[in-house]
Amino acid sequence: MPNLPLDYGPDAILMKGLDGANWRLKDYEARDGYAALKSILEKKLDPTQLINDLKKSGLRGRGGAGFPTGLKWSFMPRQFPGAKYVVCNSDEGEPGTCKDRDLLRYNPHAVIEGMIIAGYAMGATAGYNYIHGEIWQVYEQYEDALREAYAAGYLGKNVLGSDFSYEMYAHVGYGAYICGEETALLDSLEGKKGQPRFKPPFPASYGLYGKPTTINNTETFAAVPWIVRHGGDAFLALGRPNNGGTKLFSVTGHVNRPGNFEVKLGMPFAKLLEMAGGVTTGHKLKAVIPGGSSMPVLPADLMMKTDMDYDSIAKAGSMLGSGAVIVMDDRTCMVRALERLSYFYFEESCGQCTPCREGTGWLYRVVNRIENGAGRMDDLALLDNVSDNIAGRTICALGDAAALPVKSFIKHFRDEFVHHIEHKRCLVQGEIEPRWGRSQAHLPKSMQEAA
Repeated sequence: MPNLPLDYGPDAILMKGLDGANWRLKDYEARDGYAALKSILEKKLDPTQLINDLKKSGLRGRGGAGFPTGLKWSFMPRQFPGAKYVVCNSDEGEPGTCKDRDLLRYNPHAVIEGMIIAGYAMGATAGYNYIHGEIWQVYEQYEDALREAYAAGYLGKNVLGSDFSYEMYAHVGYGAYICGEETALLDSLEGKKGQPRFKPPFPASYGLYGKPTTINNTETFAAVPWIVRHGGDAFLALGRPNNGGTKLFSVTGHVNRPGNFEVKLGMPFAKLLEMAGGVTTGHKLKAVIPGGSSMPVLPADLMMKTDMDYDSIAKAGSMLGSGAVIVMDDRTCMVRALERLSYFYFEESCGQCTPCREGTGWLYRVVNRIENGAGRMDDLALLDNVSDNIAGRTICALGDAAALPVKSFIKHFRDEFVHHIEHKRCLVQGEIEPRWGRSQAHLPKSMQEAA
């Protein structure tokens, strides 16, 4: 059960008190579900007015980039003849993130209604929800919710007797981390290997099956019905200017009560940490990754002075990302933590771009060498150099996702890396103890000495 202690905001209102059993259509309708869609169709609301209200709300994409949702919807060429598509990105693969699966598990109809409204606003003919394959039970439940929506007339031809028709499908994806990138997701949805596309053209002009397409995150769509019912101004008032509404944060790591928490954007991090039960009893906060493993790490003193909104975290030197807050206490070896992150991005690179394909391997092997007590002082400059040659030089953002943690870990915790190199031991945990992955024996022989 998600830890949602607040009584305001779209997700709190739509998810409060849900226990996994009351996600059905009748339960959703009892919570004003589909009231927004009914109102739109009864009033024959002007799609432009809908999009303008969404712009006013300050809703930004909840998947990672934080792009203004209303602005994104306005890019869709409504007058384009033929098919246009809405796609929901439920391929939640960012380490530390576990909010979207709970939205689909506890309240799938909120996502469905949000996607239908998106289709109406943008003149789309169909919607697809691309769901992470490792949550198969949630995928099956979503399919049940779709069947309920069709049976009730919310989907299909002439929705609720109107002249608006809209189809919706669920698609289970067994792709890699890269399929969370929107154009790789589109290729996977089309049955191809999931790899990012060159841009331009952007999906708004050439997306799914070559047709105009708008892609948003699960949480973004779930917020839309509340905005329609209460107005853009009310949603904006829950947060801050340019940071409208509430946000789900997945708080994990060294806290006493990990879970998903919905808070107003702009809430101090210290308050969010308190809601999660504080740092593990008997230990002190050391560092936080505020938006998923691909975001720059921030030290405790800086994080404790930061508010949880896009602009405040950017000012502190990181990004809000997906809202995955990874908390690390004073027992954490930052070299070992970076080694694990670097290994993840090395393994998850799709290999399409040379800087990412080759660079992520270099980053992992060099950090692995330092962690194993075989590092050299010039390795720190080497890591900076390799990171700079990856970031901004790839088709998608995975290269940046691999480079940003490396640069930030070294920037804020350089003393630990230097101690590993100079003393061949960990500053935090003492002697380096053998464990799987600490050597390079699991790598192909040709790669073991490449760094």
